[in-house]
Amino acid sequence: MSNLKIGWAETDITPDKKVSLFGQFAERISEYIEKPLTATALAIDSGENSVIFCSCDLEGVAWNLLLAVRERLIAENVEFNPQNIILNAIHTHTGYGYGGTQRSQLNKKGVIDNYKEIIGDYLSPGQIYIEKVAVSDNKDVATNEENFALLVDKISFVVKEAWANRSLGYLSNAFGRVPVGMCRRAVYSDNTAQMWGDTNTAVFTELESGNDSGMELLYVFDENKQLTGIISNIACPAQCVQHRHFISPDFWGEVKLRLRNHFGEHLYLLPQCSAAGDQCPVDLIRWVEPESDINDPNCVRHNPPKRKADPPMFDLSGMKLTGRRIANEIIQVLEDGLNLAQTDVPFEHRIINMPLPLRRATLSDKLAAEKAIREYFRTKKDNIDYIDIAKLQIHFGILQRFELQDSVDCLETEIHIIRIGNIAFATNPFELFLDYGNLIKARACCEQTFIVQLANGTEGYLPTRKAEIHGHYSAFISSGQVGHEGGDLLVRQTLTNLNEMFVK
Repeated sequence: MSNLKIGWAETDITPDKKVSLFGQFAERISEYIEKPLTATALAIDSGENSVIFCSCDLEGVAWNLLLAVRERLIAENVEFNPQNIILNAIHTHTGYGYGGTQRSQLNKKGVIDNYKEIIGDYLSPGQIYIEKVAVSDNKDVATNEENFALLVDKISFVVKEAWANRSLGYLSNAFGRVPVGMCRRAVYSDNTAQMWGDTNTAVFTELESGNDSGMELLYVFDENKQLTGIISNIACPAQCVQHRHFISPDFWGEVKLRLRNHFGEHLYLLPQCSAAGDQCPVDLIRWVEPESDINDPNCVRHNPPKRKADPPMFDLSGMKLTGRRIANEIIQVLEDGLNLAQTDVPFEHRIINMPLPLRRATLSDKLAAEKAIREYFRTKKDNIDYIDIAKLQIHFGILQRFELQDSVDCLETEIHIIRIGNIAFATNPFELFLDYGNLIKARACCEQTFIVQLANGTEGYLPTRKAEIHGHYSAFISSGQVGHEGGDLLVRQTLTNLNEMFVK
């Protein structure tokens, strides 16, 4: 007999109003709902240890959202420990913002936390900064405050519901393989890189990293050995339709639809994104043009050759194909047969407050950033708006970091490491580059490792050393709080704690 009690719950987190879709560098207002956004929770309890996973169809789960949910649950005197909650995001860009903030130490009074505080120092005579170009004033669009309140209500509810639904259950881990994530950073002969870079050029030399087509799977059964739900963990953000103007959980919504068509409406799906900060669903080698304009200057190709490949992974056609591939593999792995669940499952849950060194900017970085901003403002004849700031965000980010590092040495992170039977879960709050995940998976002494990025915080990209050298978006100083020194430390400390659970 199993020693585990397991409970599922799901709730709709789609606002009643239109939303300002989160991600990219231009405002997109939702025109319709392609599929609703949901939060799905899974509570696992051995009596001595517990965890509540909650996957949210959002771009990220910010620190202030996590704290607000925990504070709500503490106020309601729940019988479980709210610290054992792990909130993760699928990183869809067809979700919405809600005023997420980072750890309080990164928002200290006196540290620049808004570009408008320093823009005036660079404006040319007669120029003004138009702050609201990218902020909707339409009353039909939900505000950040409304969205935040909705999420706190809904996530608190679904976590409590999963805990209340606990009953005797069984777990079976398995492995699948799906071609979804691919490296999105192209490297050139001058030792630079570019996210979404053009590979149809004589100076292209390689993609910066590989990809991980593996899919970690955890099938969950009830007391009668009937399937109730699945955790699916892949190394790719949910970003097939990231430029579009509708609300959507991207390919995970398609996966859920197909699985429920096969298994029944009762089935739960809890998606997790593994280390994938440099990954995307787009094949840069076999580039296929979007079906319609995506209004992204980083993805412009001039007369690209037509390729015989997947449909464009910027559109519903590519999203549906990706969802079909994932769902079909999940079904096939189950049909091929599983090693049915263990009894007396070992269960350990560690919560580690792990300080990681802040990535620092040099004086040379600061002076170069100031020079670049002044030169840009000097040559711009019109007023300055959000589009200009988006182009300059790497330079403003350096100025912010240079000031912040006078008072902050390390970023505090909350890392969860869990052993359940033969498998482990290891979380982090970053868009963690693939190589770090590969290091953990390769050196972990357990049967499978489920890495969960964008969990309990949104602290930006965590690039590798080679990415920092190559530069460009996702590897800039302003792209994240922590650099490769912190990434190496995260790997070492994760492995130390994880392997201690299995080697005793």
